[in-house]
Amino acid sequence: MRVAVGSGNPVKRDATERAFEAATVESESVPSGVSEQPTGHAETRTGAGNRAVAALDAGAYDFGVGIEGGVASFEGSEDLFLVMWAAVTDGETTGYGAGPSLRLPDRIADRVRDGEELGPVMDDVLGTEDVAKKQGAAGAFTGGRMSRTDALQSAVTAALGPFVSELYR
Repeated sequence: MRVAVGSGNPVKRDATERAFEAATVESESVPSGVSEQPTGHAETRTGAGNRAVAALDAGAYDFGVGIEGGVASFEGSEDLFLVMWAAVTDGETTGYGAGPSLRLPDRIADRVRDGEELGPVMDDVLGTEDVAKKQGAAGAFTGGRMSRTDALQSAVTAALGPFVSELYR
């Protein structure tokens, strides 16, 4: 089975490999069709779906996977959260799943609300480069107890539901 993940980010590729278990996973850098810093669940989910379709269309693949991280708030809360969505498609059926939501610390949320992207803010706060290709914000926010790969794997696994569970048929 050949699977394309719509990103050149090795963390997203690793998360997809873990979720699919026995598949050849290849990276296809494709556009998300949404803003660099998706805001809200709808935009983040849309970016994942766009990437899944574009990845599938990029070659002779059985499945396309799209993963998108964004920031969102929840009704009844003023807090801002890191959210992640994944989409898996075979061209006929598309499954969607979300990963964990992690509250942004106030000083980071304030900068994101002021228009900065989360990745560069995290690099600045942590004194790193390309945190999104390493532990990610998820790793930083959990003291290393959950890596970005772990978090994204849960989203991809959830999006696989229609393909692995009879309950969707």
